[in-house]
Amino acid sequence: MSNVLRDDLAAAWLGSDPFEQAARQEGEIFRQREGRRTLRFVHSGKGYFLKYHGGIGWREIVKNLGQGKLPVLGAMQEVRAIEAVRATGLDTMTVAGYGCRGFNPARHESFLVTDELVNTLSLEELGEDWLKAGEVPVKFKRQLIIRVAEIARRMHDAGINHRDFYLAHFLMPVSAARAKDEHAPLFLIDLHRSQVRRSVPRRWRVKDLGGLYFSTARYGLTRRDVLRFLREYSGLSLREVLARDASLLTAVQREGEKIYKRYYEKTPKFPLQFNPHPGKDI
Repeated sequence: MSNVLRDDLAAAWLGSDPFEQAARQEGEIFRQREGRRTLRFVHSGKGYFLKYHGGIGWREIVKNLGQGKLPVLGAMQEVRAIEAVRATGLDTMTVAGYGCRGFNPARHESFLVTDELVNTLSLEELGEDWLKAGEVPVKFKRQLIIRVAEIARRMHDAGINHRDFYLAHFLMPVSAARAKDEHAPLFLIDLHRSQVRRSVPRRWRVKDLGGLYFSTARYGLTRRDVLRFLREYSGLSLREVLARDASLLTAVQREGEKIYKRYYEKTPKFPLQFNPHPGKDI
């Protein structure tokens, strides 16, 4: 058993067993299923996010494996991912405390508490604001494409793959978005499914980049935007990257199109563009 609590969280949970407190902590519930729950709570005017894992059981583990999915067995996976992302110098969540106990993977108990990222919005929300305004700040969009490509490159080069690599999981300060500040922090969040290893296998690189590509479909990326991303992500000239990584790029495009067809039930053109589906809201 191990647990680490920062002084402010230790004060908030003073006199309580951290695991019992994490299991019963009250707050605004964001997710609750399969022995897991995610919630926001406040202590002394400061906001926190808590992810508690009480064990998902062997049935759920077997179900995930049968579907070709790697089950999330506890909060420590995200703790390690946050530490790895921070080690690259990228912006991400700040850990206030964590703990784990138990050896049975089906009953392993763990928790993670992070500071709330206040006054931020996701790049997905920013894109929606652009759609509502009917105007896209082209220069700022291009700068953000370069920022996201840099984050993807540094993350993958460090042996980290996200597994939920969408625009919704990049947060920036609202004030920076309004000021079109391309140098502002861009926080990478929701790392609970992330994997950390010596190097990222091609399959998972394709999954991350394909998911990211799909999540841009609503926002009218141009062919030049895609090429701009590839140049920054690879660190090569366009001629070099298109020659060296042709098969990877084809696989990424197919991955994004596969997700697109699953949601919109339409075959897309390149680059992906939004097509409203009467039965689905995304």
